[in-house]
Amino acid sequence: MRKPFVAGNWKMNLNRAEAVALATAVAAIARENAGVEVGIIPPFVYIDAVVGAVNKAPLGVGAQDVYFEKSGAFTGEISTAMLADLHVKYVLVGHSERRHVLGENDALLNKKLHCVLNAGLTAILCVGETLEQRKAEKTFDVCRTQLVEGLKGVDAAKASQLVVAYEPVWAIGTGLNATKEQAQEVHAFIRKELAGILSQAAAEGMRIQYGGSVKASNAAELMSQPDVDGALVGGAALKAEEFAGIVAAAGKSKA
Repeated sequence: MRKPFVAGNWKMNLNRAEAVALATAVAAIARENAGVEVGIIPPFVYIDAVVGAVNKAPLGVGAQDVYFEKSGAFTGEISTAMLADLHVKYVLVGHSERRHVLGENDALLNKKLHCVLNAGLTAILCVGETLEQRKAEKTFDVCRTQLVEGLKGVDAAKASQLVVAYEPVWAIGTGLNATKEQAQEVHAFIRKELAGILSQAAAEGMRIQYGGSVKASNAAELMSQPDVDGALVGGAALKAEEFAGIVAAAGKSKA
C-alpha cells in the first residue's frame, strides 16, 4: 500500500519567526501521525531555520524550485548541492505558478527534474490544466503532455524518487475544488500514463497527490479515492490546526 504523503507549500509567505513557529507545530503533527509522510516546503531563505526547528521529527523539508546547473554564474538561482547541504528532501518541479506565472516550459522542467533525481532528492512533479483547458475538454491531453515531456529520459529505476501532484489550476487559491470523482478520474488517468512512460510497477508504487484548495473539511473525501495518495496543500498549510486536520484525514483514509 502507498503511504499517504501530505506536503505544505508555503509559497512566498511568512517571516523567519513565523516559519520557525509553524515548522515546530507541524513537527508535532508529524510525530502524532506516523502513518502519513509529512513535508513542508518553505521559502528558500528560511530553509535552514526550518530544518533546525524540525529537530529530528519525522518531517521532511522541501524546496519550491531549483536550477538545473550544479554551480556557476547563475545569479539568483539555487542548486541541488546547496539544497542537499541544508538537508532538503523534496523539490517541487513545475508548480503551476512556475509554469503559468513565471513561464517555465516542459523542456526546462525536464532538465530540473533530472537534476533533482541525479542529486538523490525526491522530485514532486506538478501537472494540471487551466480552467480554459478543462472547459475545452483538454484535461487529459494537457496532463499527458506534461507527464511525457517532464519525465522524458527518466529511468523507471528512479520511480521511488518521484511523486506526481495533480493541480487543477482552476482550483488553486480560488476556493473552487475538484469533486472526489473528478480528482479520481484524473489521478487514475495519470497512473495509467505513468505505466506507459515508466512501468506498471513504477506506476502502482508512485504516490499521486491532489493539489487544489485542499482543506481539512474536504481532505477526507478527496483522499478516500483509491488513486489519491495525499495532498499538496497551499493556503491551508499556513495554519497548523487546518494542516493537522488534513494530515489526520490522510491517515484515516488509508488506514
